[in-house]
Amino acid sequence: MEFTKMQGAGNDFIVIETSDVKRDWSKLAIAMCDRRFGIGADGVLLLLPSENADFRMRIFNPDGSESSTCGNGLRCLVKYFVDGNLANSSEIRKISIETQAGIRNAQIEKTVDRVTKIRTAMGEPGFGVKDAPLVVNEREGYIVEIKTIPHYSINVAGRVLCLSLLSMGNPHAVYFCQEPVNDFPLSEIGPIIEHDKAFPARMNFSVAKVISREKIEARTWERGVGETLACGSGACAITVVAKILDYVDGEVEVALPGGVLGVEWDGMAEVFLSGPAETVYAGEWLK
Repeated sequence: MEFTKMQGAGNDFIVIETSDVKRDWSKLAIAMCDRRFGIGADGVLLLLPSENADFRMRIFNPDGSESSTCGNGLRCLVKYFVDGNLANSSEIRKISIETQAGIRNAQIEKTVDRVTKIRTAMGEPGFGVKDAPLVVNEREGYIVEIKTIPHYSINVAGRVLCLSLLSMGNPHAVYFCQEPVNDFPLSEIGPIIEHDKAFPARMNFSVAKVISREKIEARTWERGVGETLACGSGACAITVVAKILDYVDGEVEVALPGGVLGVEWDGMAEVFLSGPAETVYAGEWLK
């Protein structure tokens, strides 16, 4: 099986172009993503045919679970698709991608032989309980509405964290801290929040610190993956919360351990994400 290893701001993926929908991709993702006995990655991205868009994306996490969408994965698949169709010599091209969260559009800037920039539409944020499923036990937490964002207070590892809950195609909990994000015990708290019984669909968790009205530093614990060097949908979720709480303006740089992602949101409609996407190498899976 041929594959291509790609990464966006350090969020790395195994890209496979296929039309096989019957294969047990969950089982294969567990094997391929293993960093000691497999290729090693934060997920397997499938590029599939689509009747409604240029192609369809599916993403499987290292634990075999499937996600609805992935911001960095979208850019990697778009680059893969465009690099394989360079006969189109226009410098700017729009690509449509079918995901489980809906159709997503990407704008491409490219020279004759390489992609120079990818800007993807990430859809509108969702704030309802159906978007970020929550089960509340009154003795363990409470939920209030603040500027349309559900906030859930949780006591974890001796800390009381006020989490802002929303969906960017998958559920996110965002916590703004005063300390440097590198000092936050994400490896301890992340898995507890991911699997907390209040979140029946599990939860992505981001810790963020506002540096200025144009810059945020952050780290993300992704459900089914663990801490990653970057999370595109997480960067979008962080920006949406920060914008609603009037911490930032409409265009923000989110600095993550693997690099910087650009997020744009006007407070009303779709969120847009920009950032790097690079091919690392190509190979064959022989198992």
